[in-house]
Parts: sequence; C-alpha cells; structure tokens
Amino acid sequence: MTYDYQLFFMNFKQNILSDLKEAMKSGDTMKRDTFRFLLSVVKNVEIEKKKKETGLTDEEVLEVIARSIKQRKDSVEQYTAGGRLDLAEKEQKEIDILMSYMPKQLGEEEIREIVKETIIEVNAISKADIGKVMSAVMKKLKGKANGSAVKKIVESLVS
Repeated sequence: MTYDYQLFFMNFKQNILSDLKEAMKSGDTMKRDTFRFLLSVVKNVEIEKKKKETGLTDEEVLEVIARSIKQRKDSVEQYTAGGRLDLAEKEQKEIDILMSYMPKQLGEEEIREIVKETIIEVNAISKADIGKVMSAVMKKLKGKANGSAVKKIVESLVS
C-alpha cells in the first residue's frame, strides 16, 4: 500500500481508517494494531490541541506519523542494543507500515542543495546561524528528510 504523496495528502485520517478496515478484513494483525495505535495517538493530539471537534489537519497528522516513526526507530536501536531482536523486528515492521504514509524521502544531494540555497537566503555566516538555517530548512523539507541527516549537512556547510 504505497501512496502517491500528492494524491494521498488529502484526508489522511480517512485513509488510515480505510486501511484499518482493510487490515481487519484481511486478518493482518500487524497492520491492524499499527493503525489502531496511530489513530489513538492522533486522537490524543486532537484532545491535546483542543481540536476534538474539528480534527487535525493533514499536515498535523503527517507530523504525528513522523513522530511515531522516530519513536519506533529509537526503540529499534534500544531493543537491538539490549539483544531483543524479536521486538526490534516488530518495531521495524511498524516503521515500514507507517513509512507508506510519508512523502518520498530526499537523498543527501537533494538535501545538500536545499541547505545551500537556505544558507544564502538567511545569510548564514557562522556556526551561530545553524539554528536559523535548520529552522528554515526543516520548514521546506517537512517530512521529506530525517532531521539528524539535515543537521549533519547543515553543520558541515555552515562554517
């Protein structure tokens, strides 16, 4: 279930609900549980942001998904370090399911070009400007690149 990001970007929550129903019908417990957990997190964020009636925007749902992926990646590292490969494998499968909702991730060269443009735009001249560059770059890349990869590139280019 890979989605074209541009077509899929509308109605994130409805698509997740639809995918949950499909997983339940097919008996895919991994997908079912992953979608249930994701919808639960979305609902909690709606309550937290006092958007229970209106719901989250698609962009906010995308942020929730990205945060869930990051948490699972951290769990994979911890489980692997602790010798719990069974749990690490489960978390990795959940990451794979959630990644189908994310836009295509940019490669290092594409990120590097965007960072170079942004350095010029914000007139970054020293290491003190790294935060300013990171903020601007992450707004441009929203969900299309890993923050730690972007940070490494920014730090290497800002002198």
